[in-house]
Amino acid sequence: MTVAAILGAGPLGASIAHKLAERAVFREIRLIDDNGPVAAGKALDIRQSGPVGGFDVDLSATTDPLAATGASVIILADPLGGGDWEGDRGLGLIGRLARAGTTAPMVLAGAAQVTLMERAVSELRLPAERIVGTAASAVVTAVRAFVGIELNLSGTNVNLAIVGRPPGFVIGWSSATISGALLTDSVAPHRLAAIAQSLSRIWPPGPQAVAAATADIAEALARGSRRLHYGMTVLDGELGARGVAAMLALEIAEGRIARRVVPSLSPQEQNAVMSAVSRGILR
Repeated sequence: MTVAAILGAGPLGASIAHKLAERAVFREIRLIDDNGPVAAGKALDIRQSGPVGGFDVDLSATTDPLAATGASVIILADPLGGGDWEGDRGLGLIGRLARAGTTAPMVLAGAAQVTLMERAVSELRLPAERIVGTAASAVVTAVRAFVGIELNLSGTNVNLAIVGRPPGFVIGWSSATISGALLTDSVAPHRLAAIAQSLSRIWPPGPQAVAAATADIAEALARGSRRLHYGMTVLDGELGARGVAAMLALEIAEGRIARRVVPSLSPQEQNAVMSAVSRGILR
């Protein structure tokens, strides 16, 4: 049975739990937080919305972080009381789960967890293939929607690459397409520049946007996927860097990242990406 464990029952964690319940890929969802009564109340609220939403998932709450060790996918969200799992506190939690023997892939959903990803790989020696960050993934959906609004078309028809390190995302306009045609043939350069500049205003994304992106990648990690997913990953030579987290297109197999895909970029876009990644190395 597929099980998702969500560490943190704050706004992000609760939104992820609800989104996963609606999509019904995981048969059991565990919402884990030190504030057990509030976490249990949120779990009950989601369960009670099942008949209306058309889903039936076993959703429970607990205060024990080790309840995550038997999960198919572990998601680090936001504990009640504020903030993401990050810094030494987040590293301590991941280390505790690792020492308990979990081998499940970990999804770091918080916008402030980029450095935590890197530390988990460098200090705890977790395989980079088992860790994906998802807050940045919501940016891809937002940009597609902006382009769709620009052309009065559905954003689902937009195919583009966004790479880099937040907040220094780089959009691959040079290879972007809409319904198979180059986007640069339909949208003026100054309008594309305006969309790119808007990224700083939508970072970090809200809980609902991140929850949707997180659910998508968590499901891919639970059963594998035939399409590419954009997410934060710790580089292993891609973009000329190692040990630094950046967003790339990911081929995801069950339980791991199977391949990191560097998209086609113009020389100017490549330089911008390298600059963003270099700032991560020099931080």
